[in-house]
Amino acid sequence: MTNDYRARIMPADVALAEVQSGQCVYIHNGCAEPVELVQALTRRGEELHDVEVLHMATFGIADYSLPRYEGHFRVNSLFIGGNVRQAVQEGRADYTPIFLSEIEGLFTSGALPIDVCLLQCTPPDNYGYMSLGVSVDASLTAAQCAKHVIVEINDQMPHTLGDTFLHVSRVDAFVETSHPLAEYTTHGVSDIHGAIARRVAPLIPDGAVIQTGIGGIPEAVLGLLHDHKDLGIHSEMVPESAVKLIQAGVINNERKAIHRHKVIAGFVLGTKVLFDFIDNNPAFEFRRTAYANDPFVIAQNERMVALNSAIEVDLTGQVCADSMGPTMYSGIGGQVDFLRGAARSKGGLPIITLPSTAKNGTVSRIVPRLQPGAGVVTSRGDVHYVITEHGVAYLHGKTLRQRAEALIEVADPRFRGELEEFAKESRLLGSDRATVPV
Repeated sequence: MTNDYRARIMPADVALAEVQSGQCVYIHNGCAEPVELVQALTRRGEELHDVEVLHMATFGIADYSLPRYEGHFRVNSLFIGGNVRQAVQEGRADYTPIFLSEIEGLFTSGALPIDVCLLQCTPPDNYGYMSLGVSVDASLTAAQCAKHVIVEINDQMPHTLGDTFLHVSRVDAFVETSHPLAEYTTHGVSDIHGAIARRVAPLIPDGAVIQTGIGGIPEAVLGLLHDHKDLGIHSEMVPESAVKLIQAGVINNERKAIHRHKVIAGFVLGTKVLFDFIDNNPAFEFRRTAYANDPFVIAQNERMVALNSAIEVDLTGQVCADSMGPTMYSGIGGQVDFLRGAARSKGGLPIITLPSTAKNGTVSRIVPRLQPGAGVVTSRGDVHYVITEHGVAYLHGKTLRQRAEALIEVADPRFRGELEEFAKESRLLGSDRATVPV
């Protein structure tokens, strides 16, 4: 370890004095948010102006996005998390729509310059290397591109393996802490999630390589895979529900075409159970999202299963996954990266899942047209499977008429009649088509 490492340890408020008005400050994402550094940054809010705060979703505090700091801080969210969603929706924060695989290119090209990077890492080893722990994602590249790097050293951060290491020589200031990480807890699996999972699980073959998004449906699907064999994971994110499958030997990565015997992940979301499991676990190989989400890398996995969600799908197969009409909700994330990778994988399954209704069954999520202002995250040309609790619609290579027929069949029966009437009026379906039975 370099001799001057300890000379750069200082209180958080001293370290954050480096931030100046007009600068861009990047914050480590997910459960790796450096909470003490964020608190120190926020404490400087009244004396700073026009500071851009840049990150994907974080699961800690985000007080810098509160109305009192308008004009002092302005969030630029690369994927909207719940802690900044209101600020984005009220116009006090920004959202940059971008494929997760392309975020790091904004840093390396200089298109999105970073002045100060705030990270949370493990204590350095004897060689001076710190692990970024639960979240490598785009943060390691951000640190390598930033003009000034501040690291919150937390002895409770798990030491993860792969492309996770930053040397102390790259860091300008260290703040020593010891506290539990921010956690992501699931909201449980509903009966509808379970019904959708029962449609998905039989499609997944033994030896498949799986990517999952966030939420009850992926959790439910993973919960039904205990009788499968030789599954693998290549995903931007690994959820806590994967732990039991790994411990049971269901996920062993034995039949992967690339990175055999390794779980490939950009970050994990979960609780201390997951954090303890990945600590120094050689079964996990963390990679930057520019690699883990590269469709050309993903496609090298055979039987690649991409499980992603949607807010609504129209009768031609267009998928909205980041907004409710014009109101931004989340982000593009890795959905398109993995759907395209799975589509090019030998035996791959690109899957969109969603409950057929919202608002306690009063609104259909299979819709005639996307809401005005809704964003198309996944184009109709990229969609293969759309699965609800009512069935499986396969759209790839299908005509608009065939797509409308298939999607009406997986809509909630209460809405099929009006969907069919719209399809007939818009000439997606012939006027002589028999009415879908309810």
